[in-house]
Amino acid sequence: MPDNQEPVLSREKPSPPQLQFAQLKRWQWWFLVALNIIFLLVGQAAAVLLGRFYYDQGGNSKWMATFVQTAAFPLLFIPFVLLSSSSSQYPSATFTAPSIKVLASIYFFLGVLIAGDNMLYSIGLLYLSASTYSLICATQLASNAVFSYFFNSQKFTALILNSVVVLSLSAALIAVNDDSGGPAGVSRSKYIIGFICTLSASAIYSLLLSLMQLSFQKVLKRETFSVVLEMQIYTSLVATGAALIGLFASGEWKTLRGEMQGFGKGGFAYVMTLVWTAVAWQVCSVGVVGLIFVVSSLFSNVISTLSLAVTPIASVIIFHDKMNGVMVVAMLMAIWGFASYIYQNYLDESKARRTRSSVSECQNDFVC
Repeated sequence: MPDNQEPVLSREKPSPPQLQFAQLKRWQWWFLVALNIIFLLVGQAAAVLLGRFYYDQGGNSKWMATFVQTAAFPLLFIPFVLLSSSSSQYPSATFTAPSIKVLASIYFFLGVLIAGDNMLYSIGLLYLSASTYSLICATQLASNAVFSYFFNSQKFTALILNSVVVLSLSAALIAVNDDSGGPAGVSRSKYIIGFICTLSASAIYSLLLSLMQLSFQKVLKRETFSVVLEMQIYTSLVATGAALIGLFASGEWKTLRGEMQGFGKGGFAYVMTLVWTAVAWQVCSVGVVGLIFVVSSLFSNVISTLSLAVTPIASVIIFHDKMNGVMVVAMLMAIWGFASYIYQNYLDESKARRTRSSVSECQNDFVC
């Protein structure tokens, strides 16, 4: 095909969503990023606080706390159907969809991993205060840098290395802080279990983000938000099923009626707490996967860390958690680590924009 015919074809046919996303203006790209950031920040902060509220008011089922972290995924079918129908009008001759077997394997593996990770988070939140739990979770940024290096070709810069070191020291401060105990009635041994479970869950969560980004890049290979929702729906379906099996296999389902009757704020508040916890986690998950898709798994984890650094302030106000000097220093260090990552992402994004602009000018001038 002659070169001078290509612009004619691009004008005659509507651009598919993949090209439209790549051609977003700077403000449109940042709007999409900001929207997903809001989803993540609001969803995660609300979910953590509601999860702590569930335990404080008499809830004790770890499998129920795990179940609600993914149970609201059917809500995503509404935007998924709308986006899928709107994108079906565009041709996709250049894209070869992966086989059902490959997709099922990816979604099943990630879903089971999510269920296990959610269980570890549930145990951690049971034995830790919301502020301590959130600050420990901030270490996920450090582990994500390592996984992103191996799976997503993320380069280590001075700013990233600074953040890894600072966040690791922040977690170490919490670990050695004698005054950062768990909720009332939690022994030191259970506090240590909660600390280890939360730390392990944070590492697994970082691995999940890198694997999701790898799946987008190597298998799914489509730049449409419906793909984001598709991954979220099917992995949540598997994770919810696994949590439901655990709930019945463990026998905890037998205690749920007693939990509801003995809930501190009443049965209706018990149901509403679980419902809104589920909704909050799903809103958070959309933001997480959306940022992986639009930016990277590393940036998604950066925003998660920001929420986890701010949540302790809300938990002090709402639950009157203890916030001594060491905890304040740990929180400031977590914010410092976040700021370093944000600045590095800003530098990378600016460099990428300049590169694309140079390539575009080169093509327009027919000089390479």
